[in-house]
Amino acid sequence: MSQKFARRMGSVHRSFIREILKVTADPEIISFAGGLPNPALFPVAEMEEAASRVLSNTGRSALQYSTTEGDPALRQWIADRYRTQKGLDVGPDDILISTGSQQCLDLVGKILLDKGDKVVIERPGYLGAIQAFSFFEPEFVPVSLESDGPDLEELEAAFKDGARVFYAVPNFQNPSGLSYSLEKRKAVAELMDRYDVVFVEDDPYGELRFLGEHLPPVYSFRTGPSLLCGSFSKVAAPGYRIGWVVAPQEIRDKLVIAKQASDLHTSTLAQAIMRDYLQHNDLDRHIERIRECYGRQRGVMVKAIEDCFPASVEVTRPEGGMFLWVTLPEGTVSMDLFDIAIERKVAFVPGRPFYVDGSGENTLRLNYSNSDEDRIRVGIGRLGDALTSFIG
Repeated sequence: MSQKFARRMGSVHRSFIREILKVTADPEIISFAGGLPNPALFPVAEMEEAASRVLSNTGRSALQYSTTEGDPALRQWIADRYRTQKGLDVGPDDILISTGSQQCLDLVGKILLDKGDKVVIERPGYLGAIQAFSFFEPEFVPVSLESDGPDLEELEAAFKDGARVFYAVPNFQNPSGLSYSLEKRKAVAELMDRYDVVFVEDDPYGELRFLGEHLPPVYSFRTGPSLLCGSFSKVAAPGYRIGWVVAPQEIRDKLVIAKQASDLHTSTLAQAIMRDYLQHNDLDRHIERIRECYGRQRGVMVKAIEDCFPASVEVTRPEGGMFLWVTLPEGTVSMDLFDIAIERKVAFVPGRPFYVDGSGENTLRLNYSNSDEDRIRVGIGRLGDALTSFIG
């Protein structure tokens, strides 16, 4: 018997990256395809101790249902960190704990988007956001990324044309690795205030800066409605799926309703263990280890690319995060290169899925966080050989 699905399923597809990861299951393949943190840096022993304390001291409450908004002490810790490190006037009541920052995007779509609404997204844009928002059948309006942030003329044109939501990743953007300059952050905030645009600022990588100076979030320059999404996935434990969103009360109340209909609340146990870990350990020291490691791995990848890639290939030089963005000569197709690279036992993510307008065929993304330095050198050497045979 045939099954009739909701119409919206026709506009949403499997995650391209998740499908590629199936291809890279061969242990001989060196994969730069996933956007994974380095598991060697996970605080396993510390989390084991935290879990033991939680189950021993507060096990019954940690295994019980809880409030939708999230663990009060965890929200307090997040708010304190925003105040002390970023100077933001954020309190625990401004924060909703989510099941990973990906759930934030789903909840945002549920409360803000109707079919046909215009959503501004970076070009290239984060694939997870494209997939999450596609369920609500919006009209995506891509705005080109320059080396220091979005093209302001394109951005203003999109706002003039009726777009009222702008989703962006201003720090070490996925997939490009680019970051907004201080000047662009202020200019973007001013434009959004002028046109009364809701800003959804996704900041999973902001703590992972290993070059240059930390910059304030765009959120800090807004007077209009803004949401600031964060996550412990890139700095502690992605498997716990703990993220959060900072939002004004009117929007936060709607997010709570949407989350109650989705999963009631994020795992009580996971929140309790994370809270205990944060109370008994120095997260800043742990993040510094991650920065040092990723900074070395990024440096090794950039040097290997300089040595092995044809001169006609362009590559970004991010100051943090987990990704490099590669642009091949015009007329080349990275999906064709992918097949050659797999034959040489190395993988990447072709860039086209990151473009909602169907462009980007000559681009690709490389991840350096989930490979050690020796594998990076070997893998980039293999990819360089593939490029040389592909481009000539």
